[in-house]
Amino acid sequence: MRIRTPIDLGLVIRTRRKQLGLDQRTLAERVGVSRQWIVAIERGKTSAAVGLLLRTLQELGVTLDATSPEGPKKLRRDASDAVDIDAVVDRARAKR
Repeated sequence: MRIRTPIDLGLVIRTRRKQLGLDQRTLAERVGVSRQWIVAIERGKTSAAVGLLLRTLQELGVTLDATSPEGPKKLRRDASDAVDIDAVVDRARAKR
């Protein structure tokens, strides 16, 4: 599955959690967060800490693979490839 939005990521987390037979409280305890945090992430929370997201994915056995059709060299960014993070966040919030 391609993950393009926080909602996509939340769906991956929810689906994998259910596949493993985990409830939200158990996953939260394993990750070291509150159950409410898991609920928010599964709903597509846009302001989650990356470290906690990565720890959650690791606990679920989900691996992220950053690939590019142009190969690994294209994944390196220079100043001309800069992303306007504020615009990305604004678009994500507008979709909610």
